[in-house]
Order: sequence, then structure tokens, then C-alpha cells
Amino acid sequence: MRTRTIEMTVGLFMVAGFVALFFMAIRVSGLAEEAGKPSYQLMAKFQNAGGLGVRAKVTLAGVVIGRVSKIELDSKTLQARVTMDVYNDVKTIDTDAVASILTAGMIGEKYVGIVPGADDTYLKNGDEIEQTQSSLVLEDLIGKFLSSQATKPAAPAAADDSF
Repeated sequence: MRTRTIEMTVGLFMVAGFVALFFMAIRVSGLAEEAGKPSYQLMAKFQNAGGLGVRAKVTLAGVVIGRVSKIELDSKTLQARVTMDVYNDVKTIDTDAVASILTAGMIGEKYVGIVPGADDTYLKNGDEIEQTQSSLVLEDLIGKFLSSQATKPAAPAAADDSF
């Protein structure tokens, strides 16, 4: 009987540990805080949304103001259309704001950074940010650098006049 009590105690302890880990993971990920936050949608079109994913952060002045909710291809312009859910407490994004796809660190996660403009009118639900700056793709930069090095003529060898 004593063995069964010990097994039951260990089992309950394990279940409590898994439940605690689950709640800690939800808390750390930020899902619990954002789940009930009211938001409105803004759109932006990018030439290249390379590496940006759904649930990526949307920031303004380094503060998280929303999340990316959808990324799809616009069949007319062949650009990436990014839909962002911006929290309702941020209502002052100017119509001339600029949305850029940025990287946290050298090879970190991609996110959308919004730089405010100077206009007196603000974006509303369903509006589109017209000015965008696409993601920089490291492979493209390396390819351009290597191709520019390959097309440069070789420097002439210096004449050696020291007899």
C-alpha cells in the first residue's frame, strides 16, 4: 500500500510539473497577453517579404504594437501583401508612415517596423501603408557583391625596373 501512495504522489507531482511548464510557456510566449487585445487591421505590400512569418512582431519606436496576421501574394502586382493586427490603443499611425521588414540582430527573427510620418491624418481599419521597404536578403547581397567583383578588370601588374 505504501508503494502505491508513493507512485500516486510522484504521478501527481509530474502532472503538476507539466501543467506549470505549459502555463509558463504560454506566459513567456506572450500569447496570453495578446489573446484578448482588441485590434484593427492594416495592410502593406512589399517586393520581398523574405523570412517574415505569421505572428511576427509589428513595432513602432521599438515597442510592440501588434502582430502579422497574414502574408499572401497579390495576384495583380505580384507583391507580398502583409496584413497586420495593430492594437486599438495605437490609433495615431500617420498615412505617410513607412513600414519596413527588419531583422533583430544579424540572423535573428524578422519583424515589421513602422516609422511614423508627419501627416495629420491617421490610418484606419483596412487601410494600406503605401510606403514600404522590403527585407534585405543576405544571399542577394552576397550574389551582387560577387558578380560585381567578377566583372571588374584585373589591376595591371607593376613594372619591376630594379636591375
